[in-house]
Amino acid sequence: MTTDSRPYLLLVRTSAWYDLVVTAAFVTPWTYALLHEALSLGPLPEGSPIPVLYANLMGSVVVVWALLRVLRPLPLHGFLDGVARVLFATWQAYALAHGAAAVVGLFLAVEVAFGLAQLVPWARPDAWRNRPRLRPETP
Repeated sequence: MTTDSRPYLLLVRTSAWYDLVVTAAFVTPWTYALLHEALSLGPLPEGSPIPVLYANLMGSVVVVWALLRVLRPLPLHGFLDGVARVLFATWQAYALAHGAAAVVGLFLAVEVAFGLAQLVPWARPDAWRNRPRLRPETP
């Protein structure tokens, strides 16, 4: 698979749909509270809105990023999403090492799988030759 092939763009779009499904409930304080309780984590702690704020910010950014990849998947989006998944996987592994719930391991496995699938094609010697330009050409 090359980074400019239809299968690669389908992979980029599929990973975006996964992100939408997994993170949509993080977007609002009300849906996050329902998710928190559904995961048997109990009610949200009283008194500090900051953890909810962080969850809502993360959910909002991931949902918007996922919508871009669903509506306009580009090879560059796959590369950047792969990099983001390496970061997410790193922090999920860190959380697991520090006592996070075992369910985080399932999300870690998906992050690693999508991350590798989106980054490995960029390791080909010719992958960067036809890369999209980040700045417009000057006349």
